[in-house]
Amino acid sequence: GANAALVEVNCETDFVAKDDNFRSFADAVAERVLNSDVADVDALMALPLHEGEDTTIEEARQALVSKIGENMGVRRFVRAKAEGAMAHYSHGVRIGVLVDVTGGEAGLGRDLAMHIAASSPVCISENDVPPELLAKEREITEAQARESGKPDNIIEKMIEGRMRNFYAENVLAEQPYVKDPDKTVKDLLMELVAQTGENVTIRRFVRFVLGEES
Repeated sequence: GANAALVEVNCETDFVAKDDNFRSFADAVAERVLNSDVADVDALMALPLHEGEDTTIEEARQALVSKIGENMGVRRFVRAKAEGAMAHYSHGVRIGVLVDVTGGEAGLGRDLAMHIAASSPVCISENDVPPELLAKEREITEAQARESGKPDNIIEKMIEGRMRNFYAENVLAEQPYVKDPDKTVKDLLMELVAQTGENVTIRRFVRFVLGEES
């Protein structure tokens, strides 16, 4: 629960994704990420696949490509050290989530990781929304509102309403909690604080989707 690694290893077919040789390779790569300090994929590929062996990850990849007859590659990775406790969730082989949570009941981290997998938030709180994304969304929203031809005061209310919807869709704290959509994730955390008297905070999350733009 203190350290974690998330790695995307690509192949061409679902058949190979289920192959024991491919899965063993992916597991070994993740272990090397976890136990190294390399910063990029090129440096990672030059490491031994297993500690104490000579065969590098790149050499092992090439050998596996020759054996299986299908191209594959290590695309990206992240290494995370928890401030609280690190939880994880994998939705099949296509979505992987890490989430760092301080406080809360046992299982909270995994429940939040499942929520993140399903709801694909951009960030934890409204303050974390990237400024360029917020500016673009507001520009689009304002243009759509002005097409209505309504007075400026009504247009401003329309923009505010649509921006609230944007936050509810993209900000983790504002999203309806998947296990109880009548409350937001923020409501859930506040309830836990009230029940336990301890601080419950989502420190960080990482969500990988197979093949998405990074």
